[in-house]
Amino acid sequence: MGNRVYIFDTTLRDGEQSPGVSLNVQEKLEIARQLARLGVDIIEAGFPIVSRGDFESVKIISQKVKGPVIAALARTADQDVDAAWEALKKAETPRIHTFIATSPIHMQYKLQKNPDEVIEAAVHAVKRARGYVEDVEFSCEDGSRSEMEFLCRIVTAVIEAGATTINIPDTVGYSTPEEYAAIIRTLREKVPNSDRARFSVHCHNDLGLAVANSLAAIEAGAEQVECAVNGIGERAGNASLEEIVMALYTRRMVYQKETGINYGEIYRTSRMISTLTGMPIQPNKAIVGKNAFSHESGIHQDGVLKERTTYEIMNPQLIGLFHNNLVLGKHSGRHAFRERLQELGFELNDDELNRAFNLFKALADRKKQITSHDIEAIIKEELGAIPEKYRLDYLHFFSGSKVVPTATVGLFDGETVIEEASIGDGPVDAALKAVDRITQLNTVLNEYSLNAITGGKDALGEVTVRVQFNDRFFIGRGVSTDVIEASVKAYIDAVNKVAYELEKNGNSFPKVETKE
Repeated sequence: MGNRVYIFDTTLRDGEQSPGVSLNVQEKLEIARQLARLGVDIIEAGFPIVSRGDFESVKIISQKVKGPVIAALARTADQDVDAAWEALKKAETPRIHTFIATSPIHMQYKLQKNPDEVIEAAVHAVKRARGYVEDVEFSCEDGSRSEMEFLCRIVTAVIEAGATTINIPDTVGYSTPEEYAAIIRTLREKVPNSDRARFSVHCHNDLGLAVANSLAAIEAGAEQVECAVNGIGERAGNASLEEIVMALYTRRMVYQKETGINYGEIYRTSRMISTLTGMPIQPNKAIVGKNAFSHESGIHQDGVLKERTTYEIMNPQLIGLFHNNLVLGKHSGRHAFRERLQELGFELNDDELNRAFNLFKALADRKKQITSHDIEAIIKEELGAIPEKYRLDYLHFFSGSKVVPTATVGLFDGETVIEEASIGDGPVDAALKAVDRITQLNTVLNEYSLNAITGGKDALGEVTVRVQFNDRFFIGRGVSTDVIEASVKAYIDAVNKVAYELEKNGNSFPKVETKE
């Protein structure tokens, strides 16, 4: 066993299975590029067989993202493995990740297969995958509730068939650190060919133990840990990437393990994931929550001012959390703007830079000083941009404590400006109803959140909405110094995504099957 722990990021696969999260291809590509900058070893880009969108996402990430291994998930069915390879074939370093359930309850009720049939299916899938790639991962779904004797049998068989990584998921978040570590330790000791494969863990957080279980497994000999940024994922989520990485770093004298993570990209990655998924980070979230390095108690403040390590076990600058007070304004030029973008980690081509600079100038006319947080907001508004079916041309609203809120909205559809007016419970409600009258889409506003990017009376407001259309959810984002305008822009962004999917799929929205 070496001292290296490999970070397998599943934000784009298991993370996207978080209820209400739906990312388009461009958003997934931007996330994958940021994960590469973060320095993860493996990016699980998706589950190609479940939908055309997942297939295209894995395909484009395979083509355009270099550095990390690009993995695709597949069940043990031939068509799953074949689809994974078709999506991965242009990857610099591809991995096919195949799985089947191994617990008695899953084999009996879900698969309706006996143990020998499960082993046969697993071996067949691994051999088929090895026919395409040299790097094959096999997962024992619900591994933590599987019988140890059977786990040893199936792991021995799939390693013999060519699996190079063996993953033992705590699929339902049921295990505890001691028993989970014992599973990994026993497999390493009792599987005769265990030295021919890397052992991996994938923990869910149903009991709040995902990170603890992962760290216990690393102590027991696991060399790969599967996790997601901000801990997003099915139900209560996955093990949090940033918590595992910083625990290994902060307590390196205990674990004596290293990762290849670029720590300075952690905070930026966390912010990007939160923005694009529409999942706010709880203030007291470890490592990346806004309260993680805040001190209100006078005793704590006094101690930190005298010596930071009295109450801070990590330096916030290590994870890329800087309090940058340098500002830009309307007289700032393109060169200064480009330099700031590079400092913030954004790599834009000339066309994207021109659009971003125009947004910056428009904002500068309305806001005297623009901070790095403002710039991040207007750039992220453009991330994942898709062809606009509608664009806000103008917005008028009339509201007050003793009048009926009324809004008039004009949307440009590429040819003409379409105008509608509506009343509502407030100016936002009235404006969104006016948009509905124009688009004629039967959408439901599922969630709405408003955040101030910076302080001050001219703070930039960032609105995130989650819109439901049929059985799919679409995330929309909008930023403006006017919160009503930001709300309408966010709603139009979501509506444009609905329209794009309708034109692309013709009302067909395949449901993603949730696994692990």
